[in-house]
Amino acid sequence: MNAAGKGSFNTDVFLSTVGPGRSFVHRGAKGTFFSQGELADSVFYLHNGRAKLTVVSKKGKEATVTFLTTGDFFGEESMSGGDTLRTSTALAITACSAMRIASHHMLRVLHDENAFSDFFMQFIVNRGIRSQADLVDQLFNSSERRLARTLLILAEFGQQGAPTALIPPVTQETLAEMIGTTRSRVSFFMNRFRSLGYIEYNGHIRVHKSLLNVVLHDELPEENASRPTILDHPTSKARLLTGRGKRT
Repeated sequence: MNAAGKGSFNTDVFLSTVGPGRSFVHRGAKGTFFSQGELADSVFYLHNGRAKLTVVSKKGKEATVTFLTTGDFFGEESMSGGDTLRTSTALAITACSAMRIASHHMLRVLHDENAFSDFFMQFIVNRGIRSQADLVDQLFNSSERRLARTLLILAEFGQQGAPTALIPPVTQETLAEMIGTTRSRVSFFMNRFRSLGYIEYNGHIRVHKSLLNVVLHDELPEENASRPTILDHPTSKARLLTGRGKRT
């Protein structure tokens, strides 16, 4: 997403320099930006690193909601007004740097600066599309396909720029939480993806384009025990984040 501002206001400068209501925060791996249940008083913009949002149910079960990457806003529930509480916990997966923006200051800039409003609205719309695709994925796709899609998202296939060489460290338990299955099933699928040449998996995970091809061509089988045929036809990365159907 291009953050260049229009006119006298520059969104890049606003998001990369300290100023009224803005400050940089740095977290090491496993560091916390904010915790579920805390008072929500600020929005964050991730400059570098990878992070995740997790939630804990009333019964104490923890689940990973989504992964965050460079250029993502998070904590925007703070702009809803009143004494809003955090609905999730934001944790760094790798070393991270982020801009912390006080919610009242964020609201003022959104009101006054069209360039920044357009930039933020584009992000919110894209996140909504992603969330809808995630819901469709959970409702209609097999757990194996959901795992494949999650790995591709972590490797940033389908986004601007080249995919990452290695995805951030992520446990099988976290992947199981994300796709709604068990750790043993994730282990089975990961080993099968490795044997088929879709990924390299030896402490770190490297995702190959062959996994993107079979997902876009819908070549992963419904029966998890069968072996899919690998096709290497030209593909459209745009279909990755919008489910299994073609864009219209």
